[in-house]
Amino acid sequence: MNPVYALIDCENFYVSCERVFDPSLRKMPLAVLSNNDGCIIARSERLKEEGVPMGAPLFKWDEELEEMGAEVLSSNYTLYGDMSRRVHSILGEEALQLERYSIDEAFLTLPALKRENLQRLADRIRRKILRQVGVPIRVGIGPTKTLAKIADENAKARKRVGWGQGTYVCPPEPELEELLERVPVGDIWGIGSAYEETLHEKGVASAAEFRALPDPWIRTEMTVVGLRTAWELRGRSCLDLELVRPDRKTLVRSRSFGERVHSKENLREALAKHSQRAAEKLREEDLVARGLEVFITTKRFGDGPYYSNGVAGALGAHTARGAPFVAASRRLLEPIYRGGYGYKKAGVCLYDIRPSRPHQESLFGRDRKEDEDLTAAVDRVNQAYGKGTIGLAATGLPSERAWTMSRQKRSPRYTTRWDELPVARA
Repeated sequence: MNPVYALIDCENFYVSCERVFDPSLRKMPLAVLSNNDGCIIARSERLKEEGVPMGAPLFKWDEELEEMGAEVLSSNYTLYGDMSRRVHSILGEEALQLERYSIDEAFLTLPALKRENLQRLADRIRRKILRQVGVPIRVGIGPTKTLAKIADENAKARKRVGWGQGTYVCPPEPELEELLERVPVGDIWGIGSAYEETLHEKGVASAAEFRALPDPWIRTEMTVVGLRTAWELRGRSCLDLELVRPDRKTLVRSRSFGERVHSKENLREALAKHSQRAAEKLREEDLVARGLEVFITTKRFGDGPYYSNGVAGALGAHTARGAPFVAASRRLLEPIYRGGYGYKKAGVCLYDIRPSRPHQESLFGRDRKEDEDLTAAVDRVNQAYGKGTIGLAATGLPSERAWTMSRQKRSPRYTTRWDELPVARA
């Protein structure tokens, strides 16, 4: 028998991560903010019930959050990334195969057991993650990825009204038909707003009505992608797990500044830092690149003046070392920099990317083994003692960087920094 699919979805992931290490937050309404503490990007259940929207600007909701007694925290991506790694590691122990879909979601394949046995397995996975990591999850199981997604949404709805703990296994027909009749067509995974409008014009309102449409009509109006979605709703698996990362075409690293940057030297440091981090990402994925684009921009809203520009250039050879990209970023900044502006964002984009493998690009190119050995040694130090322990001097001293993000309410990075571990006093 073919395996079944499970969608694992961490509940309110950023909020849940913060609550693991600070029990005082567990019963409080909590919001997590975007870069530079601008917008709300994660909300506890209480804030959702109170109508606080995703992406809401903090300044518009300051008074309401204070009246609710809500805690507001800056984003702590170091913590969230490490907690995500822990969750996925445990899921890998339970799955036949695992696809890391996002930082807080994963698709698994599980043995094709009876429905009651799958339900017990889902409950066991949920309890295991909660016990070992402290993050609550939902589990939706179905014969296809699309049906697993619907099962996850149903688990979420049932838990909200007090039915179950957040796990649900798709039933067989005809119960499945009844479930799909309650799913609005616009809520189907892969159905965008344009297709939703097309289906509404045809009188199709539910997932059950959509999957009953004739195949020729679906293919004509919604291409083969829409047809595969309909087949998935009928129980025919068309979307395999993505076990191998698709070939990367570009790699972008950028950040908005906490305050406007007026100095060319600060822009150089920011671009150097982004270039160094992009090179580290290349090495993590065993890739090399030859092209680099840098871009700078002022704030697009509010008082001017406004300015935005970018320029690209090629390196002498493919590489994953940071120094060549940093040198190129400094060189490329010169023709696009304009004084008299307050820059709000800068970044780099690497392109012409290919897998790292022996490849002679220049007959007279020198042997760079010593450079590669040094880079590998730096990576080992940073892995052992934390990112940023050693870096290129061009990125500036962390304590003196005037261009960093504003994260005034960030919680400690409990799992990756020794100096930020909680202290217990007995």
